[in-house]
Amino acid sequence: MAYILNIETSTTNCSVSLSNKGETVVLKEDYNSNYSHAERLHVYVDDVLKEADVSLNELDAIAISKGPGSYTGLRIGVSAAKGLCFALDVPLIAIPTLESLAHQINTETGVIAPMLDARRMEVYSAVFDANHSQIRDTQAQILNETSFNEYLEAGKVFFVGNGVAKTKALITHVNAVFIEDKLPSANNMSQLAYQKYKKSDIEDVAYFEPYYLKDFIALKPKSK
Repeated sequence: MAYILNIETSTTNCSVSLSNKGETVVLKEDYNSNYSHAERLHVYVDDVLKEADVSLNELDAIAISKGPGSYTGLRIGVSAAKGLCFALDVPLIAIPTLESLAHQINTETGVIAPMLDARRMEVYSAVFDANHSQIRDTQAQILNETSFNEYLEAGKVFFVGNGVAKTKALITHVNAVFIEDKLPSANNMSQLAYQKYKKSDIEDVAYFEPYYLKDFIALKPKSK
């Protein structure tokens, strides 16, 4: 057995899965339009363990979606994951959020462009080939009509994530394929986490921090 608890909180989707040897056993998520991680995350952890009839002490590792994404969401998820690792004395595995999101698309041709909304006309994005190998680094990218042109001219580009809506409004290339209403999910972390677990590709629990990509900027409250 290799039970791994996978936690995804980088967007509004509060998502938890329990996997065994890379296969998802139980998945619990809400696909909510509002952030509910503080209220639901620990409830979902309890729920997936109860449904699988697996105890906390049977877990072999905790996997966390490390970002980029929502600053607050990532903080909540990472704090919970680190707390479980300390309490259970199990390793922490970090999964790049955009890599996990890219695995929602299966294609034999073209490239995959997972993207998360980063406010205004900006997205967190990366590019993966049809084998889900990353071929362009992760960026905080300001979109315009020519974004991703080098890939669009070469073939199909499958855009996925909650940054798709603003991208669709700008990019009209015939090779652009927009997959809407998709958010990162703990379900797609299962196999990725298991592959890292087998290689002992783990994090230092004490010093691990989420991959924010950009500095957090606190907005001033509006004066009354």
